[in-house]
Amino acid sequence: MNIVKPKSLKSGDKIAIIAPAGNIDKVNLYNGVKKLKEFGFDVTFSDSIFEKNRYLADTDENKIKEIENYFADKSISGILCARGGYGSIRLINKINYDIIQNNPKFFGGYSDITALQLMFLKNAGLVTYTSPMVCSDFGSDISQFTQDSFVNTVIKDEKIALKGEVIVSGESEGILWGGNLSTIVSLCGLDFLPDRDFIFFAEDLNEPVYKIDRMFRQLMNIPQFRKHVKGVVFGEFSKVEKNAWLDVLKAEILFELNVPSLEILNITHSKDKLTLPIGEIFKIKDENLIQKNT
Repeated sequence: MNIVKPKSLKSGDKIAIIAPAGNIDKVNLYNGVKKLKEFGFDVTFSDSIFEKNRYLADTDENKIKEIENYFADKSISGILCARGGYGSIRLINKINYDIIQNNPKFFGGYSDITALQLMFLKNAGLVTYTSPMVCSDFGSDISQFTQDSFVNTVIKDEKIALKGEVIVSGESEGILWGGNLSTIVSLCGLDFLPDRDFIFFAEDLNEPVYKIDRMFRQLMNIPQFRKHVKGVVFGEFSKVEKNAWLDVLKAEILFELNVPSLEILNITHSKDKLTLPIGEIFKIKDENLIQKNT
């Protein structure tokens, strides 16, 4: 599968908002739309985005239809998710990935949206962005750090160079691949792993250390994961008790994988978050995570 990077967004582009996971708050949505319009975007969404289906937003069938229609619509330059929560994994085996592959465009989100992002890369070769979302971030007192990272990465298309705390020094290279850890392991049993070398990044919140341990073990027990992982970037695992245990766990994981590793805490659910392209080639070199020219 060839990997395709979508065009950068620019002022005047039309962005569609979707809610593939949890149901949404109208006030946050409209606040987020207002903020996106300040960037110069033309913003659209369907009335069904406000539908509630238990803990979900609308029905799976309507969500899939929206995803496919927005990708197929030539007037839409990008798709941004409203929020995470739960629900994306219900959609991934029902989407027509040919539509996505034939119509590459910006797609952004994080948390539960990781399921869609990794399957878009696997089945359509599309680079997507772990990025702030409409309700969770743009509509809720978004920080200047988060805005700047979004603009620099998605609009200005600046080459990313980040410094992190070195856990294991060294050099490695591969596509940047990962996201929310608990969402990633929910894909186990599917054909979801890259067939090329990757730098794995992961973050999560409200997960005890023993569950983080179990989730990493699920991935490390997959031969394809161990074959292709060439580096690990730990994001923030927020609201974790026993941080000393987490440090020990990281050391154990890296001893077994024997790859370079950094900690970059702005890969996170917290307020100050980075926007990063999933599927682009990066290099770890000592304390630096650097996007390579492609």
